[in-house]
Amino acid sequence: MEKKDKTGKRGKGDEEKARIAIVNEDRCKPKKCGLECKRHCPVNKTGKVCIEVEKKSKISYISEVLCIGCAICVKKCPYDAIHIINLPKNLRNEQTHRYGPNSFKLHRLPIPRSGEVLGLVGTNGIGKSTALKILSGNLKPNLGSFEDPPDWKAILKYFRGSELQSFFTKLLEDNLRAVTKVQYVDDVAKQKKAQGIVKKKLKAADKRKVMDEAIEYLDLGNVLEREVKNLSGGELQRFIIAMVYVQRADIYMFDEPSSYLDVKQRLKAAQAIRNLVQHDNYIICVEHDLSILDYLSDFICCLYGMPGAYGVVTMPSGVKEGINIFLAGFIPSENMRFRTTELTFKVSQDKRDDEEEKKEGIVKRANYQYPGMTKTLGPFKLTVNPGSFSNSEILVMLGENGTGKSTLIHILAGILKPDDEDTEMPKLSISIKPQKIAPKFTESVRSLLDIKLGTKWNSPLFKTEVLKPLDVESLLDNNVQTLSGGELQRVAITLALGKPCDIYLIDEPSAYLDSEQRIIAAKVLKRWIMNTKRSAFIVEHDFIMASYLADKVIVFDGTPAKETSCTTPEGLVSGMNRFLEMLEITFRRDPTNFRPRINKMNSQKDQEQKASGCYFLVDEAQIEKIGKERAAKKAKAKAEKEARKLAKKRPRKKDGQNDSDDEDQEPEEDHKEEANEEDDGQEDSDDSEGFV
Repeated sequence: MEKKDKTGKRGKGDEEKARIAIVNEDRCKPKKCGLECKRHCPVNKTGKVCIEVEKKSKISYISEVLCIGCAICVKKCPYDAIHIINLPKNLRNEQTHRYGPNSFKLHRLPIPRSGEVLGLVGTNGIGKSTALKILSGNLKPNLGSFEDPPDWKAILKYFRGSELQSFFTKLLEDNLRAVTKVQYVDDVAKQKKAQGIVKKKLKAADKRKVMDEAIEYLDLGNVLEREVKNLSGGELQRFIIAMVYVQRADIYMFDEPSSYLDVKQRLKAAQAIRNLVQHDNYIICVEHDLSILDYLSDFICCLYGMPGAYGVVTMPSGVKEGINIFLAGFIPSENMRFRTTELTFKVSQDKRDDEEEKKEGIVKRANYQYPGMTKTLGPFKLTVNPGSFSNSEILVMLGENGTGKSTLIHILAGILKPDDEDTEMPKLSISIKPQKIAPKFTESVRSLLDIKLGTKWNSPLFKTEVLKPLDVESLLDNNVQTLSGGELQRVAITLALGKPCDIYLIDEPSAYLDSEQRIIAAKVLKRWIMNTKRSAFIVEHDFIMASYLADKVIVFDGTPAKETSCTTPEGLVSGMNRFLEMLEITFRRDPTNFRPRINKMNSQKDQEQKASGCYFLVDEAQIEKIGKERAAKKAKAKAEKEARKLAKKRPRKKDGQNDSDDEDQEPEEDHKEEANEEDDGQEDSDDSEGFV
């Protein structure tokens, strides 16, 4: 809507900006406040009605036409329910959809392309799910006119000349069928139509005759005879992806397909999504794990704005460029900065292995140790190798679901005891953030922090280092029962860090968080643990977050839910190499922001790194360095063999026997050793002990 004077021309200020007013329906409480927004509005004082609200009203209404952008109502509102936002003038004519007055609106739309995977990245509440609903045909865009929505003829005219015109024309005329993998899989298990046996549900939906393929891709063989309602989070996620995979459709949409999945399962799910690509279908994927989004997408659209207020979709760009735009917070083509700080991963690039530190004479004193032990839970058995760790050190646990990561955390926390109850565990105070967060508290977040942390959460240091970065201050007056998954996760991290302890045990801190919140949470965890000189054990499946956090790595291997073991803590590079070699994938570094990127399977880079044994590439010089180490190791082994040969020859000399006779009577064992020398050299070249 445009503000015009009596001549019908827009005011000078409106030529520069498009202003929107947002009123949070959950926060606005006219019955409890003194209507400060209405009383202090300077436009209302002139006799015009800019803000309409009464004591009996459910919510305030602010006229965006009359609003002058003074933001007095924003400052006076006691519940922080009002936001006045000035948008760039170019967005005035690019409204795609608005839900109602003073509510969220979306500018532009992602542009899908047939035969390619479109990836969407952005914070929670920025409009990704709204965009999916519009592109699937489930939501008709109103172009900002929520009172008088346009018909499809007007909508097609609005998108005339763009790729979206041909897309919507196909959607309407060809009756394109869209199937969507929903964001919240927990709700699916509660639906009546979803009840039944997994195998029967897949068979009924299998229009493409690829059920066996889906079962193999998504590792569903062990759950085929189980009820859908009894599946765990990860099993339910894989089942729903399989249900989408077996259906015949023109548009496939996946909203956060990696939730609840471990690293191996995420890669398999990404490969399944890639396998859906045909020359005449569209695939759109919303994902917060940037390494997985990078792996499965052909091009990227970023979404920026203010969560819950407005969202703007960028033009499509390449995968590398699109993710780097999101991390940099700057769009070069539009000269638009949407974030004040750039998100980088430079810290983990400078980490060194224990072997390098020993060579340089750096010896860390281990502050704590835990013994080797076993734990049996029914048919499952976990073998733990002994380990040690120091203050200000983060140990990241890597492994598939069901390999015992949470079990080890419970043993360290004293919740579970080892099989040998006489095993002496270190007596340490512990603060734990569990994997599953089920709130029973019925009051506000402020009351919860007061009860659990006392006055500690009000300290300036804790507010600066934890509360503000995690944006918990905006949740203080909210009821705990009404918080979303991401909000609950941030509160749980705050509670864990606020408790005084020797060791923090954090289980999957990235769950329910968007891409930006994950990076912020990782920085909060690392900075707090370093500053307080404490140690932490963290279970994490987001590889970017894990590589940023880790000082040491504990790798879990074996048969999930049956028999597994974990290694002793080892350096970042060697631990990551061990883990990635198990998965048969390689990572490289982006030179711009140092984020880990998955190499395409069997690409030149992938083959080079596998040949050199460098599965986790910290920098480009690493391959050359490891190659030199391997060559030196091979030369040393060859020299040792020559020395052994000479050592065997000398004792066999007899009195009066000359050297030439000795050479003629060379032992048969030496001939065998020479014959196998080439094979031994081959074994040396495959040996990855130097860097795994």
